[in-house]
Amino acid sequence: MIKAVAPGRVNLIGDHTDYTGGLVLPMAIDMATTVEGVREGSSIELDSAAMDGHASITLPSRHSADRLPTWSHYVAAVAELLNPSTGFSGNIRTTIPVGGGLSSSAALEIAVALALGAEMSPLELALLCQKAENLATGVPTGIMDQLCIASSIEGHATLIDCTRHSVTPIPLPTEVKFVVRFIAHRTLVGSAYADRVNECRRAEAEIGSLAHASIADAESIADSIVRVRARHVVTENARVREFGAAMSNGDWVAAGQAMIASHQSLASDFAVSNATMDEAVNTALEIPGVFGARMTGGGFGGCIVAMCEPSAEIDGWVVRPSAGARVVSS
Repeated sequence: MIKAVAPGRVNLIGDHTDYTGGLVLPMAIDMATTVEGVREGSSIELDSAAMDGHASITLPSRHSADRLPTWSHYVAAVAELLNPSTGFSGNIRTTIPVGGGLSSSAALEIAVALALGAEMSPLELALLCQKAENLATGVPTGIMDQLCIASSIEGHATLIDCTRHSVTPIPLPTEVKFVVRFIAHRTLVGSAYADRVNECRRAEAEIGSLAHASIADAESIADSIVRVRARHVVTENARVREFGAAMSNGDWVAAGQAMIASHQSLASDFAVSNATMDEAVNTALEIPGVFGARMTGGGFGGCIVAMCEPSAEIDGWVVRPSAGARVVSS
């Protein structure tokens, strides 16, 4: 019997920077997807406790846009890229809210890859599953979710340089807690996410890599929309550095201010928030003991995350930094 577990993730700061090679600072959380079963046969047979339908995928897998159920797209894409010699029969369970912006799809991809016998480094596993996500959805997402989930260390957030694919664990103290609150269901498929990626590409065609650009470079862009998109990326990279340094120094107020500024930039310059998300963030910031709050993830709905004193009375899931993906039994 194989049991592969992959956590979800919440991004503390650094959104829409990964696909331009910038900096992100997510943490794996104590909500996870589990794929359990046996390696056997020449097909993948999976049932999900959280989603309807049965996935039946004959090997070798070929991804198909009309495959049902829709969640099986991720399984088929992983199987196509991994190309296992043996199939798998089992089930999927998850405690990650599907559609909440906490990387339920990336967790599924990585858990499936491990269950199918993937033996590779965390980076190799993340790169394969990033490609699977792109194949399954057609959305050009970056590597943040998969690399965080594959490489996290318990008790730490994960500072990732998405150009170098380097991972730096950042200890998270018990003097603060992180609370995630679900606001609205979201999906990146059919959203303006791909538009934001293309706008960043237009910026880079004019001024070069946004991961190395200055604010002056961003402000020099002629097109007003492309200019503000670039301004968000450049300033968000700086905020990731500020947040990481503040956490290392125990300066929760400064870390919280970086989170607040991040949300404001995502709402105004990058236009991926909405009135409901903004109201939720503002409401959280009015609660005594909350240092900072922001939307988290790709936007267009999902969750907010708040950093608080342990005694702060705020609704939501208290999430703790988890270990990365692993096979726990075989």
